[in-house]
Amino acid sequence: MQTLINLIINGVAVFVTGRIIPGVAISDFFTAIVVYVVLAVVNTFIKPILIILTLPVNIMTLGLFTFVLNALVILIVDAIVPGFKVDGFISALLFSLVLSIISSMLYMLTG
Repeated sequence: MQTLINLIINGVAVFVTGRIIPGVAISDFFTAIVVYVVLAVVNTFIKPILIILTLPVNIMTLGLFTFVLNALVILIVDAIVPGFKVDGFISALLFSLVLSIISSMLYMLTG
């Protein structure tokens, strides 16, 4: 039951973020849930590889390059999920930042 609640909360967060950020389009709520699931899978399997490959750059930028990696992960999800469209790198970067803020706020509200 908790997994279903987390799925819905994160789906709402993705859907709301897609409505707030210009340059991001999500066709419907089901697509938002699919975006969340694909984003979780990409974050689990692909992002650690990207972090290891870019470790020297990440160290030189004191971890700020991680924001670039988050935007790249959003662009990967954009390429995979139909009905989810991100216009460019800046939109993907904003989407990733706002999504983390909205998700945090929703989790604080729901306990």
